[in-house]
Amino acid sequence: MIKHKIDKKIVIKLSGEVFSKSSQKIHESEDNLNFPQIKSLAQSLKKLVQAGYQVGVVVGAGNIFRARMVKGAEVDRVAADHMGMMATAINALALQAALEKIGQETRVLSAFSIPALMEDYVYKRAINHLKNKRVVIFAGGTGNPFFTTDTTLVLRALEIGAKKIYKASDVSGVYDSDPDNNPKAKLYKHLSYKEALQKNLKVMDATAFALARENDLELVVFKYSPASIVQAIKNNNLGTKVDNN
Repeated sequence: MIKHKIDKKIVIKLSGEVFSKSSQKIHESEDNLNFPQIKSLAQSLKKLVQAGYQVGVVVGAGNIFRARMVKGAEVDRVAADHMGMMATAINALALQAALEKIGQETRVLSAFSIPALMEDYVYKRAINHLKNKRVVIFAGGTGNPFFTTDTTLVLRALEIGAKKIYKASDVSGVYDSDPDNNPKAKLYKHLSYKEALQKNLKVMDATAFALARENDLELVVFKYSPASIVQAIKNNNLGTKVDNN
């Protein structure tokens, strides 16, 4: 019997909320960085590396700054987006510190240059680090305004040759309606990209969604917890899987 090799090169998107206090909404908490929670996240990522996965992580910065915090003409969109991308560097460094504290080699690769603190993003450099069992944290978004970290997730996966991407969310997956407003909302276990478009489901931003669909990436959307990362990836039984099948 021929055994098919499981593709273990993955990229995970973590929102900024993952780095903050879990029991409260961001605006209700003064804890922009919850280090015990970041440590738990780091331990889960280390388990994935130990299981043979090549792990890339895209970090958001909603716990620190979101462009929508600035209203009207106080700060223009381009400046606000750059502020948000800069904020991702703080989360990236916090996660790197937590990973290295538990003995997991890690590199932060940034879309904009901060040479004293992290490496510039080069896709071949990222591939090399992954091969050497280092967690690679992608900071700085795409380096360009008007793009979300959803797009960063898809772009980085394509550039390093990952076929599977994971989006850690605050809900259990993709629903047919907003579960916060509809207690009877249906959770999909599997969707095709075509179905998601037809049903007008908000899986990720439109640019990222189109890019993932065109390049046949497999996306899993799941509810975040440190334990759920391992379960969603190793056991493949959490959240909603979206692909072209």
